[in-house]
Amino acid sequence: MLKILEDKIATPLGPLWILCDELFNLRAVEWEEHSDRMEQLLDIHYRVEGYQRVAASNPGGLSQKMRDYFDGDLAIINTLPSATAGTPFQREVWQILRTIPCGQVMHYGQLADMLGRPGAARAVGAANGSNPISVVVPCHRVIGRNGTMTGYAGGVQRKEWLLRHEGYLLL
Repeated sequence: MLKILEDKIATPLGPLWILCDELFNLRAVEWEEHSDRMEQLLDIHYRVEGYQRVAASNPGGLSQKMRDYFDGDLAIINTLPSATAGTPFQREVWQILRTIPCGQVMHYGQLADMLGRPGAARAVGAANGSNPISVVVPCHRVIGRNGTMTGYAGGVQRKEWLLRHEGYLLL
């Protein structure tokens, strides 16, 4: 059975859950108001092998590192380890998301091209929307082809805040 250590931190955008395994690999990062989504993803990914959620204070230093990100140490999220479940295609998309530099964005078509699957922008969008590790796997850095702030599971206002925080959007 997988033991998932969990903590919740305060951020400028509201409470944020941080869940990791015993090796301190992130398994989920989600806004408190979307806890139901997080629990659905945990069930989808780990129900078969079984998992147990256990409260922990700053597991592996991850909670403090997330606080540091919100305090301005933007590069720290690049150092955080993750171990996500999901389909091979989803994991491939999530891996590419982590290569988008802070302060930059891509659109879904560009991600599909990077994966060698031109025309798969909708599939990329669906994988992006299933990302269990908000902020760290920076799905907020993906925008519409025309520059619009397309959907973000945490809400478009959070997406805009994160992009301003990272220097893409100016005040």
